[in-house]
Amino acid sequence: MTAFEEMGVMPEIARAVEEMDWSLPTDVQAEAIPMILGGGDVLMAAETGSGKTGAFCLPILQIVFETLKDQQEGKTSKLSTKNKGASLSWKLNIYDRGDAMAIEPDGLLCQSRDQQKWHGTRTNKAVVGQGRYYYEATVTDEGLCRVGYSTDKASLDLGTDRWGWGFGGTGKKSNSKQFDSYGEPFGLNDTIGCYLDLMKREVRWSKNGVDLGKAYDLPAQAANEKFFAAVVLKNAEMTFNFGGTPFKYPPPQGFISLTGASKESTVESTQSAVPASSAKAATNAPQAIIIEPSRELAEQTLVQIQKFKKFLESPIPRELLVVGGVNVKEQVDVLMRGVDIVCGTPGRLEDLISTGKLALSACRFFVLDEADGLLSQGYGDLINRIHGQIPKVTNDGKRLQMVVCSATLHSFDVKKMAERLMYFPTWIDLKGQDSVPETVHHCVVIVDPLKDTTWKGLRQHVETDGVHYEDKIQPHGTSQETYSEAVKILKGEYTVRALEEHKMDRALIFCRTKVDCDNMEKYLQLRGQGKFSCVCLHADRKPQERKDNLQKFKDGKVKFLICTDVAARGIDVSGLPFVINVTLPDEKQNYIHRIGRVGRAERMGLAISLVASVKEKVWYHSNCQSKGRGCYNTNLTDRGGCCIWYNEPQLLADVEDHLDITIDQIQPDIKVPINEFDGKVTYGQKRKNTGSGYEGHVATLAPAVMELARLEKHAQTSYINLKYKKMSWTR
Repeated sequence: MTAFEEMGVMPEIARAVEEMDWSLPTDVQAEAIPMILGGGDVLMAAETGSGKTGAFCLPILQIVFETLKDQQEGKTSKLSTKNKGASLSWKLNIYDRGDAMAIEPDGLLCQSRDQQKWHGTRTNKAVVGQGRYYYEATVTDEGLCRVGYSTDKASLDLGTDRWGWGFGGTGKKSNSKQFDSYGEPFGLNDTIGCYLDLMKREVRWSKNGVDLGKAYDLPAQAANEKFFAAVVLKNAEMTFNFGGTPFKYPPPQGFISLTGASKESTVESTQSAVPASSAKAATNAPQAIIIEPSRELAEQTLVQIQKFKKFLESPIPRELLVVGGVNVKEQVDVLMRGVDIVCGTPGRLEDLISTGKLALSACRFFVLDEADGLLSQGYGDLINRIHGQIPKVTNDGKRLQMVVCSATLHSFDVKKMAERLMYFPTWIDLKGQDSVPETVHHCVVIVDPLKDTTWKGLRQHVETDGVHYEDKIQPHGTSQETYSEAVKILKGEYTVRALEEHKMDRALIFCRTKVDCDNMEKYLQLRGQGKFSCVCLHADRKPQERKDNLQKFKDGKVKFLICTDVAARGIDVSGLPFVINVTLPDEKQNYIHRIGRVGRAERMGLAISLVASVKEKVWYHSNCQSKGRGCYNTNLTDRGGCCIWYNEPQLLADVEDHLDITIDQIQPDIKVPINEFDGKVTYGQKRKNTGSGYEGHVATLAPAVMELARLEKHAQTSYINLKYKKMSWTR
């Protein structure tokens, strides 16, 4: 049995993993795979290269395959089997609930994390006719809630029509949208007793055992109605006791629990869904949807799934890549033939979902990879919309599972999203707060146009981004705009200097914008005359070109890949020795993301960042209608333009504060001083033990060793002397 099989991975998938030379699971895989197989939501902090793709793809593929196998063999789901004995227990109805209402498998705990809307549910059974009934509901997480009784004619928004009677945490009772003061407010840890007296035709409540008095007389029209226990929540959680265990505050004599009503002829069961054994999902309704921030990462994830399923047979799970730049008709045709796992980017996914081409009715897994990247790109609202449309319980009774991967779990936006959408997620944070691995040597070069004036005499230099086209730039000028243009020129020179000084034959070069990438590509090709072979990777390049460029770099056909932060997310190139940050990233967290491209798998890496000493004017198209395409408005944003002043000294300070370190600075000659790190390693290769310094180590410790030897001798001599003295005393 392989290590993966011991975690519950089926032999066929384990065999494929073994063929990929994955002998042991990584730390994140060892933590996440059992949790996902067990049905839990998982929030993991892991970078590309840590095995996170396998951590969620392996268990999801297995569960999808097992579900397809059960459907193929006509097996009744576990839930359907339980439904045969539904009359034995009262629980909240997983079929009769709002979209954001999550219900525990035992049906006694419910939760809604939607902060904007109310979501309700009611029980799987009802009482009718005569009798007096009671159940308890306890608030287990702060939020807004109403609890009480409703008929099957009522809406799930308890107390907003004539067929629902509710009591809310604000101390208001409600029916037919009429909210009146009653009793007193209640909140966290309070237990509400819910009374239904079908003899007197009235409803009342208690708080922590204190009777609050009659709240409503039931109308005559409700004489033969079925009455359900009901609840509605807004960003809250409650647990219920229908009588399966002793009540915290037992009701007065004459009232029985709803569970006790099961023994009477006045109880009726209800199921408002198609039995799971006969439910059949539409062909365009996948079981898993995986959202990636870039096309490249989506493709890599899909390839991993294809490798993992190599030995799966009858049925074979079907996967589909859904990204822009590809004929949408081809993707729709595949969807209509049947797809089980969809992996794609936000834009195309939204198009297919909004037009009904991709259905969410059978979705059981919702995965957000590189969630911090998705949120920083502005896809938060899209994620909320998609999540809101996915049923929280599938037709066969399986709860929606969410898996969220992020470079860090300490991002405020990621935390808030997890709190809002996920269901009691398990946090797997093997990374901790951001820190630089010991295998990465990173340093900063200050680009100071006041000290380094070589830019003034350069006839051949990198083409700049054009933000100063309308400014009067003079080589001997001292304006802020002149120095800003000088920074752009010097950064091109320093980039070439870094490539030559360290004889770089493989490196990622990060630029801030797509224009900067294009300009750097042209400059390196012109300046190097063949020795600086390079390609670009950014969103304006055609999909096939991006794919080809990435493959060329991975295959070593070109030396340098020039890219933006967004395009580089998820790129994993083994043994990469060098990274150059032509400009520091906008977000301090992305600094770690960039330099973490090197120093993987115990291989050493060097990351060099070029930091301007003065502010630099740059493009900033956040409010631009064309998002920068064909935009030449060089005014600052506060004047209706698309430019800002970029403050790299402040950005550097933010990064150092975030990491709680001071980053080494080197001179403009880009020479890295020889220290305990540099000179003893070859970047891109595993660190070699070039001599442990054993002789020097011994020389340093020699005095301490001699003193320890003297003390040991003294201790033993004292013991012997004491022993002989004791013997002489006894004589």
